[in-house]
Amino acid sequence: MKAKQHLIKKMTIAVIVVVMVAASLGWATEVPKMKMTTEIPEGVTTPDNIQTRVGALNFFDGVPDVESAQKVYNLLDFTHAYQAFLDGTKIASMDGIRKGILEFGPANTTAVLFEDLMDSKSLFLTANTTSVYMFSWLEMGDEPMVIETPPNVLGFINDHWFRYVIDFGNLGPDEGKGGKFLVLPPGYEGDVPDGYHVAKTTTNGNWVIWRGFTKDGSTDDAVNNTKEKFRIYPLSKADNQPKMKFVNASGKIFNTIHRMDVNIFDEINEVIQAEPLMGESPELLGHLAAIGIVKGQPFEPDDRMKSILKAAASAGAVTVKTVISKPRDERFYWYPGESNWLTAFPGRAYTWEIDGVTVHDIRAAFHFYATGITPAMALKLVGKGSQYAFTYLDSDGNPLDGSKTYKVNVPKDVPAKKFWSFTLYDNQTRSMLQTDAQFPAIGSNDTDVVKNEDGSYDIYFAPEAPKGKESNWVQTIPGKGWNTIFRLYGPLESWFDQTWRPGEIELVNYARSEAPCPCAEK
Repeated sequence: MKAKQHLIKKMTIAVIVVVMVAASLGWATEVPKMKMTTEIPEGVTTPDNIQTRVGALNFFDGVPDVESAQKVYNLLDFTHAYQAFLDGTKIASMDGIRKGILEFGPANTTAVLFEDLMDSKSLFLTANTTSVYMFSWLEMGDEPMVIETPPNVLGFINDHWFRYVIDFGNLGPDEGKGGKFLVLPPGYEGDVPDGYHVAKTTTNGNWVIWRGFTKDGSTDDAVNNTKEKFRIYPLSKADNQPKMKFVNASGKIFNTIHRMDVNIFDEINEVIQAEPLMGESPELLGHLAAIGIVKGQPFEPDDRMKSILKAAASAGAVTVKTVISKPRDERFYWYPGESNWLTAFPGRAYTWEIDGVTVHDIRAAFHFYATGITPAMALKLVGKGSQYAFTYLDSDGNPLDGSKTYKVNVPKDVPAKKFWSFTLYDNQTRSMLQTDAQFPAIGSNDTDVVKNEDGSYDIYFAPEAPKGKESNWVQTIPGKGWNTIFRLYGPLESWFDQTWRPGEIELVNYARSEAPCPCAEK
């Protein structure tokens, strides 16, 4: 009798275990068919137990267990953080520019001038070595601010969200003569006096940048015009303007580049705390809020969120590096299927909106790689503004290698009213490649560049100059990759209709003798 009772007890326990396991697997009991039961169309319901990239997920009729719920929220938080990195890179980039400028002096009264041009000591995204860079940081208060601009410059203002505000100079309403611009602060509803070119900004902080031009190799005219004409002051101080401080930054070490690690979220948070939210998209602000970046609140992620943010930053960094160097979207290419020369403004859209659709990937990649938003860089403006083609790859689609020798042919009749140039950049910093040369660039402004008999130019990139090609050579660094931007200032019609285009960057394979080395003979 005892043996029989013991057996029944064991069987009962076994049945309970089977039922519990079955319940956990979702087939404990078959759902009975009720009077109102109808056939559910395929795709409406989902399995309760699935394998995903975050592991196994277990649900009871659509409700997750504790472990599965945490996995899902980890994934959701990662998704928000990853998207915040991509879309928020522009915000961090502008904050890096702000910090770099303010190292030289306070906002509104400091103008940073590269009186001897910008060289490779500066950590500044894809700057060139031919324009006279000048910039200032405009910080708005409650009243409009006046900016008096010099003549013959390419200038514009971008807000703290890295959005375009207005052009000034040769492509601005002053038509290159210089003028007075009145910038209205966020939400301003007061009086606007006559006599100014008026612009509205949605942020307190704004980047004011302008580029002058050399004349006979000298920067004097551009620099002197700025020192004489450029001013920033509150409208109420028009008759008692604060004194401007002009700082020569040429040859000085400074950094304007944003972080590419988990600390990028701290940089973005600084801007969120400093600015009204009216100028940024609610979608991006929503991603930021989901990871704890909320205006008026401290950003204090816990250990779990810190781990997620770190992973998202790593994923975001490799994403923008991949998109900028090897884009899969053919709209990124100047000559799709035929060339590796890229454009940063597909469809000539400086807003990255094409046919009503935002091209998110390309916008994120641009703000990783470059700075400055203005229609002048994207639109067809024959004989005015500038155009750009860049590449990380040679004609065979291989990454450009600093230990190898390359050649690019620039065909005759280059469609540049003013000048053309190549500048080399470090793939990691996106700043000028730091070689033995102060300026890692070459172009038509260089008087010793040799032209071929047919009117074209052969330009060489190598760690050492090919024999006899020293005047047409730019140095590279063994063990490092590089990329380059080809610039046209005052681009002409043949650039836009593509009847003229630059050659591809080709690997030079020097012929080697197959004869045995004499040293091997005895």
